[in-house]
Amino acid sequence: MSRLLVDADAIRALAEILTDTGLTEIEIAEKDNRIRVVRAVAPVAHAVPAPAPVAAPAPVVPVTAVTPTATDPSKHPGAVTSPMVGVAYLAPDPSSPPFVTEGQQVSAGQTLLLIEAMKTFNQIKAPRAGTLSRILVQSGDPVEFGEALVIIE
Repeated sequence: MSRLLVDADAIRALAEILTDTGLTEIEIAEKDNRIRVVRAVAPVAHAVPAPAPVAAPAPVVPVTAVTPTATDPSKHPGAVTSPMVGVAYLAPDPSSPPFVTEGQQVSAGQTLLLIEAMKTFNQIKAPRAGTLSRILVQSGDPVEFGEALVIIE
Protein backbone atom coordinates (compact mmCIF):
# COMPACT_ATOMS: atom_id res chain seq x y z
CA MET A 1 0.00 0.00 0.00
CA SER A 2 1.47 3.36 -1.01
CA ARG A 3 1.32 6.34 1.28
CA LEU A 4 -0.25 9.53 -0.08
CA LEU A 5 2.05 12.51 0.35
CA VAL A 6 0.15 15.75 0.91
CA ASP A 7 1.80 19.05 0.06
CA ALA A 8 0.11 21.38 2.54
CA ASP A 9 1.85 24.45 1.09
CA ALA A 10 0.52 23.66 -2.39
CA ILE A 11 -3.00 23.23 -1.03
CA ARG A 12 -2.78 26.56 0.84
CA ALA A 13 -1.50 28.28 -2.32
CA LEU A 14 -4.37 26.83 -4.39
CA ALA A 15 -6.91 27.87 -1.73
CA GLU A 16 -5.49 31.40 -1.82
CA ILE A 17 -5.87 31.47 -5.62
CA LEU A 18 -9.52 30.42 -5.23
CA THR A 19 -10.10 33.26 -2.77
CA ASP A 20 -8.28 35.86 -4.90
CA THR A 21 -10.02 34.96 -8.17
CA GLY A 22 -13.47 34.08 -6.84
CA LEU A 23 -13.35 30.64 -8.48
CA THR A 24 -14.97 27.66 -6.77
CA GLU A 25 -12.50 24.95 -7.73
CA ILE A 26 -8.98 24.45 -9.05
CA GLU A 27 -6.99 21.35 -9.93
CA ILE A 28 -3.35 20.72 -10.78
CA ALA A 29 -1.77 17.49 -11.98
CA GLU A 30 1.83 16.44 -12.38
CA LYS A 31 2.78 12.92 -13.45
CA ASP A 32 0.80 10.59 -11.17
CA ASN A 33 -0.03 13.25 -8.56
CA ARG A 34 -3.16 15.37 -8.63
CA ILE A 35 -4.41 18.03 -6.21
CA ARG A 36 -7.94 19.40 -6.44
CA VAL A 37 -9.21 22.12 -4.12
CA VAL A 38 -12.92 22.96 -4.06
CA ARG A 39 -14.63 25.53 -1.90
CA ALA A 40 -18.32 25.69 -1.18
CA VAL A 41 -20.01 28.93 -2.04
CA ALA A 42 -22.16 30.23 0.78
CA PRO A 43 -25.71 31.02 -0.31
CA VAL A 44 -26.48 34.71 -0.42
CA ALA A 45 -29.38 35.74 1.78
CA HIS A 46 -31.52 38.49 0.31
CA ALA A 47 -33.32 40.77 2.73
CA VAL A 48 -36.93 41.34 1.81
CA PRO A 49 -38.37 44.58 3.21
CA ALA A 50 -41.73 44.37 4.91
CA PRO A 51 -44.55 45.82 2.82
CA ALA A 52 -45.79 49.25 3.86
CA PRO A 53 -49.42 49.50 4.92
CA VAL A 54 -51.70 50.61 2.10
CA ALA A 55 -54.50 53.06 2.87
CA ALA A 56 -56.30 52.81 -0.46
CA PRO A 57 -56.27 50.07 -3.08
CA ALA A 58 -53.58 50.58 -5.67
CA PRO A 59 -54.57 51.10 -9.31
CA VAL A 60 -54.42 48.00 -11.48
CA VAL A 61 -51.25 47.95 -13.55
CA PRO A 62 -50.79 45.36 -16.29
CA VAL A 63 -48.03 42.91 -15.47
CA THR A 64 -45.55 42.11 -18.22
CA ALA A 65 -43.95 38.71 -18.35
CA VAL A 66 -40.31 38.60 -17.36
CA THR A 67 -38.32 36.38 -19.63
CA PRO A 68 -35.66 34.10 -18.08
CA THR A 69 -33.02 35.73 -20.30
CA ALA A 70 -33.48 39.05 -18.49
CA THR A 71 -32.29 37.51 -15.24
CA ASP A 72 -30.03 34.71 -16.45
CA PRO A 73 -28.08 35.39 -19.66
CA SER A 74 -26.98 31.74 -19.87
CA LYS A 75 -30.61 30.79 -20.65
CA HIS A 76 -30.69 33.10 -23.69
CA PRO A 77 -30.90 31.02 -26.90
CA GLY A 78 -27.94 32.94 -28.38
CA ALA A 79 -25.68 32.63 -25.33
CA VAL A 80 -22.16 31.32 -25.83
CA THR A 81 -21.15 29.73 -22.52
CA SER A 82 -17.76 28.93 -21.06
CA PRO A 83 -16.65 25.34 -21.60
CA MET A 84 -14.23 25.58 -18.65
CA VAL A 85 -13.14 27.42 -15.54
CA GLY A 86 -10.48 30.06 -16.19
CA VAL A 87 -9.77 33.70 -16.91
CA ALA A 88 -11.37 35.42 -19.94
CA TYR A 89 -9.41 37.70 -22.27
CA LEU A 90 -11.07 39.72 -25.04
CA ALA A 91 -7.83 40.40 -26.98
CA PRO A 92 -4.77 38.31 -27.83
CA ASP A 93 -2.59 40.68 -25.76
CA PRO A 94 -3.10 43.97 -23.89
CA SER A 95 -1.83 46.15 -26.76
CA SER A 96 -4.05 44.51 -29.44
CA PRO A 97 -7.65 45.39 -30.30
CA PRO A 98 -10.35 42.99 -29.04
CA PHE A 99 -11.31 39.98 -31.14
CA VAL A 100 -14.92 41.26 -31.42
CA THR A 101 -17.05 44.23 -30.38
CA GLU A 102 -20.74 44.57 -29.58
CA GLY A 103 -22.88 45.03 -32.68
CA GLN A 104 -20.32 43.31 -34.92
CA GLN A 105 -21.32 40.59 -37.37
CA VAL A 106 -19.54 37.31 -36.56
CA SER A 107 -19.21 34.16 -38.61
CA ALA A 108 -19.34 30.57 -37.39
CA GLY A 109 -15.91 29.52 -36.13
CA GLN A 110 -14.65 33.08 -35.59
CA THR A 111 -12.63 33.57 -32.38
CA LEU A 112 -14.65 35.58 -29.84
CA LEU A 113 -12.26 35.54 -26.87
CA LEU A 114 -9.67 33.47 -25.03
CA ILE A 115 -9.95 31.59 -21.75
CA GLU A 116 -6.75 30.87 -19.89
CA ALA A 117 -6.84 27.65 -17.91
CA MET A 118 -3.76 25.92 -16.51
CA LYS A 119 -1.49 28.38 -18.37
CA THR A 120 -3.08 27.40 -21.68
CA PHE A 121 -5.01 29.90 -23.79
CA ASN A 122 -8.13 28.31 -25.29
CA GLN A 123 -9.95 30.00 -28.17
CA ILE A 124 -13.69 30.35 -27.74
CA LYS A 125 -15.22 30.37 -31.20
CA ALA A 126 -18.64 31.45 -32.42
CA PRO A 127 -20.90 28.39 -32.77
CA ARG A 128 -22.97 30.15 -35.45
CA ALA A 129 -23.07 33.32 -37.52
CA GLY A 130 -24.98 36.36 -36.32
CA THR A 131 -24.70 39.74 -34.64
CA LEU A 132 -22.81 39.95 -31.35
CA SER A 133 -25.40 41.78 -29.27
CA ARG A 134 -23.72 41.65 -25.84
CA ILE A 135 -20.35 40.88 -24.31
CA LEU A 136 -20.99 39.75 -20.73
CA VAL A 137 -17.38 39.53 -19.46
CA GLN A 138 -14.40 41.86 -19.35
CA SER A 139 -10.74 41.06 -19.93
CA GLY A 140 -9.24 39.49 -16.82
CA ASP A 141 -12.57 38.33 -15.39
CA PRO A 142 -12.60 34.84 -13.84
CA VAL A 143 -15.25 32.64 -15.46
CA GLU A 144 -16.96 29.45 -14.37
CA PHE A 145 -18.05 26.46 -16.43
CA GLY A 146 -21.39 27.22 -18.10
CA GLU A 147 -21.19 30.98 -17.48
CA ALA A 148 -22.55 33.07 -20.34
CA LEU A 149 -19.73 34.95 -22.11
CA VAL A 150 -21.43 36.63 -25.08
CA ILE A 151 -24.82 36.72 -26.77
CA ILE A 152 -25.12 36.18 -30.54
CA GLU A 153 -28.49 37.12 -32.08
